Amino acid sequence: MAGSRDFAIGAAGIGAVAAVVTVLRALQSTPNPAISALLLLLVILVTATAVRVRVAIAVSVITTLAFNFFLLPPFYTLTLADPQNWVALFVFLVVAVIASQLSAAVRSRALEAVGRRNELARLFDLSRDVLVITDSREAISLLARSIARRFDLEFVALALPRGHEWDVFEGGARTLPLDTRQLSTAFAAAQASLEFDAHAGTYAGHRALTIEGLMVRLVPLRVGTKPTGILAAGGRSIEPGTLDTLAGVVAIAIERAHFLEERREAELTRQSEALKATLLASLGHDLRTPLTAIRVAATNVKASWASEGDRIEQSDLILTEVERLTRLFQNILEMARIDAGPIATES
Repeated sequence: MAGSRDFAIGAAGIGAVAAVVTVLRALQSTPNPAISALLLLLVILVTATAVRVRVAIAVSVITTLAFNFFLLPPFYTLTLADPQNWVALFVFLVVAVIASQLSAAVRSRALEAVGRRNELARLFDLSRDVLVITDSREAISLLARSIARRFDLEFVALALPRGHEWDVFEGGARTLPLDTRQLSTAFAAAQASLEFDAHAGTYAGHRALTIEGLMVRLVPLRVGTKPTGILAAGGRSIEPGTLDTLAGVVAIAIERAHFLEERREAELTRQSEALKATLLASLGHDLRTPLTAIRVAATNVKASWASEGDRIEQSDLILTEVERLTRLFQNILEMARIDAGPIATES
């Protein structure tokens, strides 16, 4: 696509040279060489700023030939014996090369600036996602998928150490087998050194490996100076400094998710303790009532004044209260299950 664009612009430049030559020959039978050279130099300058070097050189050579053939006496002959022809060719070539190189450098800087702006926008969007994602119980899995979506990556994995094992949360369109030995090596390197590479704009611990034909970069996740895991990213090329910044944002997001999970667990524990205290207070009150009724009824059964009907009535009362106690003891057993873990509540 870039080649066809250069060809079109180069053809337009040659057309402009032809137009300048035609106008100059139409206005004067013997055009002024200085004016002719300046006009053609302007055409070369404009063309060279929009095309690559080889196209600019080709246009400058064609312009030199046209200048020599149509605008320098003897007309309609090609000769470079005259020193001014060599000077014109040299000037045209130098202007073409310099203008093309400067234009290429400006375009490269502009593309680099746009790329950095886009990466900053992606980081900002991910930071906004973090505020919502980390409140979920599947925060880290959602975070991996969000990174893949925001940064247009084929493969993303967040690897967190758990003893001698790794918990890996993947995102992206592809699923790749990560070598845990590579993860352990990258993590050990991140723990051993915190050197900053000023040229690359990254900290120590970056690694690159190829998995099933895809280049995957391993970047340590750090909170402060402490490594907490590994970010694996594969797909389009991302600057190492941007990857380091991304890893920092991801590490903070994971810490926030862990903090929120611990806070939820602490809240559930507090609710469980409060519920147990309430149940114990309620059961203590409920136990005293039937026990008191049973004691009074048993005393009445033994009383000398009680008739046979009174004794039967008091016995029925005792049985009723015993059944009530049985239900209370069942409640106590249910309450004992609370000690096995926190009570799940609707969020």
